[in-house]
Amino acid sequence: MRGLAAALAAAAPERTGVVSSVLGLGLEVAGLGSAVGEIVAVTTSDGAVCEAEVVAAGRGTVRCMPLGRLAGVRTGDTVRALRRGVLVPTGPALFGRVLDGLGRPIDGRGPITGAVRVPLENEPPPAMHRARIDTPLQTGVRVLDTLATVGRGQRLGLFAGSGVGKSSLLSMIARGTEAEVSVIALVGERGREVREFLDDDLGPEGLARSVVVVATSDEPALMRLRAAFTATRIAESFRESGAHTMLMMDSLTRVAMAQREVGLSAGEPPATRGYPPSAFALLARLLERAGTGATGSVTGVYTVLVDGDDHNEPVADAARSILDGHIVLDRRLAVAGHYPPIDVLGSVSRVASKVNAPERTADAAALRRVLAALKAAQDLIDVGAYHPGSNPLVDAALAHETAINTFCRQRLDDQTPSEKAWAQLAHLATTLGDTR
Repeated sequence: MRGLAAALAAAAPERTGVVSSVLGLGLEVAGLGSAVGEIVAVTTSDGAVCEAEVVAAGRGTVRCMPLGRLAGVRTGDTVRALRRGVLVPTGPALFGRVLDGLGRPIDGRGPITGAVRVPLENEPPPAMHRARIDTPLQTGVRVLDTLATVGRGQRLGLFAGSGVGKSSLLSMIARGTEAEVSVIALVGERGREVREFLDDDLGPEGLARSVVVVATSDEPALMRLRAAFTATRIAESFRESGAHTMLMMDSLTRVAMAQREVGLSAGEPPATRGYPPSAFALLARLLERAGTGATGSVTGVYTVLVDGDDHNEPVADAARSILDGHIVLDRRLAVAGHYPPIDVLGSVSRVASKVNAPERTADAAALRRVLAALKAAQDLIDVGAYHPGSNPLVDAALAHETAINTFCRQRLDDQTPSEKAWAQLAHLATTLGDTR
């Protein structure tokens, strides 16, 4: 039956149309009758072929967004329906490879052999079929493993303004994670930073067990958008085989920006800060595809670029409401040379209490209480108005400030095993005294 269906599809008449207008970032095609999500090929007058995807349909016309450059496309050019959606490669053959937004290799190592191609679109695991998150996942970063513990299958956001250290922290996690597979999506990054991330941050050892999907900032909006879904689909394929996968995406904000370009070009009305309604629906659809399945898991770590250090801007606010935790990076700490610049008090893991033993939760809470007391009294300390003995928690923080900073700071090339990090925190909590 499957062979008969394929034969009938091959024998079906070819559907063609013509470009009726080229406006802004997209084009309109008349007489095609394709469905949303279908891929079409535009043949220009000089014989060049440009692929595009149908993003909206109207009466007698469809709106398409290019997967390449629109240069040379004009009204009257022939458009042919390819009768397929986007297919992406999956499987172990992808280890160590660098792909573009459509899953094509761009690392100069030739074609990918042995990969299985699957449709880009996929449904998230049903809510009642997801396994509970009950196992911590080591990241190699002391503050994350202890004070904001990541669970296997959790979706976590790294929130910060530009230049604060999101990509650096992401590289630390990529090298220190105990996940079996890492899938890394670099969406809207500068072209210069891609090679630096691969060579300096990830390194040969990290790349060997990773799959990297890249769509730089100069590529069409649809390519940047597809890179996020391609990386997610590859991570899902490993989960379906029972593996525990780490999906890292830099950045979720640029995915939303790409959808804004697509939505506005398709005729959607702008809403909050120019984002159309589809941008926020897309975030939920994308993020829900990560998480636990019936067997394996996809632990998602997404960077969120907050506009003007405003952590309540629309994309950050929407992402925070969907994700299972948020890590806040503080520009003030970064300027002071405190790396990673994680704001411990502003960071929350919603599964930490479910994956940590009670005594470990108590140690983390003890350090948090001391840091909270120090922050509340900081203004008094700065002007010399704080009197020792007024608050035992503040006294403990001041007396052991060096030990606290030593624990919270970490070099980029330092990966601390989770058990060692917990032992260091337990010793620090004991040193601080009875704050539990």
